[in-house]
This record gives sequence, C-alpha cells and structure tokens, in this order.
Amino acid sequence: MQTTIKHSWFFNHAPEKVWDYLTKAELMQEWLMKTDFQPIVGFEFQFRANPIPSLDLDGIFNCKVLEIIPFKKLTYSWRGGPNSSTTSFDTLVVWTLEAKDNGTELNLVHSGFKEANISIFNGMNNGWNQNVLKIIARLNTLNDANTNA
Repeated sequence: MQTTIKHSWFFNHAPEKVWDYLTKAELMQEWLMKTDFQPIVGFEFQFRANPIPSLDLDGIFNCKVLEIIPFKKLTYSWRGGPNSSTTSFDTLVVWTLEAKDNGTELNLVHSGFKEANISIFNGMNNGWNQNVLKIIARLNTLNDANTNA
C-alpha cells in the first residue's frame, strides 16, 4: 500500500502569492477548510470540516507547525480521527515552493498513512488535488481582474 501522497502543481504567479494561500487563515479557508492557522513554528491549530461518518472522521484535524522557510517551505503535522479507532491517523504535510522563470512550482508530500487509513488516504489524495486547483483558479481570476482594470 502507498503511504505517501505526492503532488506537484505549476502556478503562473510568484512564490509570495502562492505562499499567502498556504499561510493566511482567511485564504486557506477559501480552498481547504476553516482554520485558526498562524505561521509560527510550534503553533498548534485545527482544520475543521463537516464530519465524515463513512471514514469515521469527526471533521476536526489537529495540527502543529513544525517548519517555516518563508516562500519556500512549510511543514506541519496533521492528525485526525477518533483516538481509539484504528482509522485515526498521524501524518506529516510538507509544502515546498520553487521559483521558476515564469511562476512557481508547488510540491506537496503528505506522508505517514497506515494501511488502516487506505480510505482516508484515497480521499485526501484526490482532495488535495481538487483543493489546490481552487487556488490556481482563484489566482487566475484575480490576475484577470487586475489585467482588465
């Protein structure tokens, strides 16, 4: 079983623009979930969504910021599921941004899933891609609005 989610996306925007969507709670809520995130190493925060009974998830994900290299790297832990359940998971999310001549390459590595987490893994694997595409669409919309202004 695969235990690590890996994705890469390209943005026609500078790393600073992409970084904002990874580190500002009000922007994170536009593409991911409600959160009280703050970009401070050691800060404990939550993502909140509706419960997903089919996956035995209450919709509360407890996280902790582990590493920040502004505009280049963000790492945080991601825990979810009932503590007594075999479906609970304790994983690691690592975002890296690489400036390119005409934009930014964003990479995600979400690791630490167990075999018991296969349904959660599959859902999150698809979910990360769908949600990050919302950032791309949002930035492109803002770019178009600025071009037409």
